[in-house]
Amino acid sequence: MINEETNTTGCREKENLFAQLQGIRKFSPKLNCSEDLGNLEQEVFGWSNRIGEMILQENLQAILDSDEHQKKEKQLIKDWPAKMKSEGYVTVSIRTAGGSCICLRVRYYRRVCDRRNGKRHKGVYAGLILLGIHDRCTPQLAAMISAWSALLSSFDEVRQVLLEQGIVLDVKVIRKIAYRYAERSRIMQQAGHIPISDEDKLQGKKVVVSMDGGRTRLRENKRGPKTKKDRTRYKASWREPKLFIVYVVNEDGKLEKSFSPFIDGCIKGPDAIFKMLKAYLSSLSIQDADRILFIADGARWIWNRISGLVKQLGLNLAQVHELIDFYHAVEHLGKVAALRKKWSTKERKSWIAKQRRRFLKGESDLVVKAVQDICRGRNGKAIATERDYFIRNAKRLAYPEAKALNLPIGSGAVESAIRRVINLRLKGPCIFWYKTNAEKILLLRSYYKSGRWSCLKKMANSYLSYILI
Repeated sequence: MINEETNTTGCREKENLFAQLQGIRKFSPKLNCSEDLGNLEQEVFGWSNRIGEMILQENLQAILDSDEHQKKEKQLIKDWPAKMKSEGYVTVSIRTAGGSCICLRVRYYRRVCDRRNGKRHKGVYAGLILLGIHDRCTPQLAAMISAWSALLSSFDEVRQVLLEQGIVLDVKVIRKIAYRYAERSRIMQQAGHIPISDEDKLQGKKVVVSMDGGRTRLRENKRGPKTKKDRTRYKASWREPKLFIVYVVNEDGKLEKSFSPFIDGCIKGPDAIFKMLKAYLSSLSIQDADRILFIADGARWIWNRISGLVKQLGLNLAQVHELIDFYHAVEHLGKVAALRKKWSTKERKSWIAKQRRRFLKGESDLVVKAVQDICRGRNGKAIATERDYFIRNAKRLAYPEAKALNLPIGSGAVESAIRRVINLRLKGPCIFWYKTNAEKILLLRSYYKSGRWSCLKKMANSYLSYILI
C-alpha cells in the first residue's frame, strides 16, 4: 500500500510541476523562428506529460490496491494453468506512451515447483495482466509500437519514430514487444476468441471470400559445421505466404465501405490457411449470408479444398458460387495465343478478344473448342495444358451469372492485399525472415491494413491469452 509519506511527496511534486507550468504560462518568450516555437511546445508538453504520468501512477496504484481488483487477481491465479504462489510485493517500472516510466507496487507470483539448476522459474504480475499491461508497457505504448512495426519497413525505423516522440527504446526491445503482441493475439484467434460485433455478422449480406499466395524469403539453418566466426550457416529460400480476405459487397456489387474486411494469413501449408479461414467464417456466421462467392485464380491447392470447406461450414449449395478470376482466365488465353508462333500480333489480339467476349456471354464451351482446334504442332502439348486448365475449371467460368447477381468477377481485392500486406513489408532485397517472426508481422500488418486494429488490440490485451497457452 502507498504510505502517507509517499502521498505527501507525490503531492509536493505535483504542486511543483503545476507551479512551473504557471510560470511558463505567465512568461511570454520571444519567438523569432519556428525552432523557438518547437522548443517551447516541447517544453510545455513535457511538463504536462509529467503531470499526466503522475496522475496515471496514482490511479493505477489505487486500482491495484482495491479489494475488487485483489479478488480478480486471486481468481486469475486460481485459473492459471500451473499452480502459482505469491512472492510478495515488488516495485515494477512501467513504460508509458509519454516516454517516461512510472513505478507501481504489485504482487509477484511464481510457479510452485522445485528449483532446477539453482534457478527459479519466471513468474507473473497478475494485477498488471488484468489491466492489459504486458512486457512492462502500458497498453497504449505496446499498441503504438506494434502498429508502427507493422506499418514501417523496419524495426530501426520504428526506433527512430519513437525517438522523435521522446521514447528511447532499443531495437531488440521494440522487436520483442511487437512479437509478443502478435503472439498473444494469435493465441486468442486460434482459440476462437475473435471480438466480433453484431454489425460484423454476415446475415443477409453478399460475401466474397478470396485467397492467394505471395512470396518472401525465409532464413533456414543449414546442417553442418559453422562458419569461422562461429555462426550457423543458413539458406534463404523463397516461400509462399498464403493470405485470404473476407469482404462484403453492396447491391451494386461494389465494396461495402461500412464493413471492414477480415484479412489474415500464414506461411504454413494449404490445410493451415483453410483451417484458419474456417474459424473466421464460423465466427462471422457465414451460414446466414445471402450469397457467398469464392473467387481466386486457378491454383489447385485452393479449389481442391473449397468443397470440403463448404461441407464443414454446413452451407447451402444454392447460396455458394465459385468463380475463376476473369483476368486470370484472360491471361491464360494470352498464353495460348503466344504459343501460336505463326500468328501476327493483330491475329493474337483478335483471337483473345473473341474468346474474351465468349467468356462474358457464358460460352466457355466454345472457348475450350477454340483452344482444342489449335492444339497441334510443335507447341501442341503446351496448348493442351492450357486447354485442360479451362476444362478443369469449366463450372467456375459462369461470369454472366455472377454479373446478374451483382457479384465481382475479379479477385483484385486479394491481389491488392498481397501487395500491401506481404510485398511492401515482408518482401525485398536482402530481407530474410525466420518463419515464426514473419507470421507475427503478417498478422499485425493484416489487421492494420484491413482497418481491424481495434479488434487486434482487444485480443492482445486480454489476460485469457495466458490461460489458453
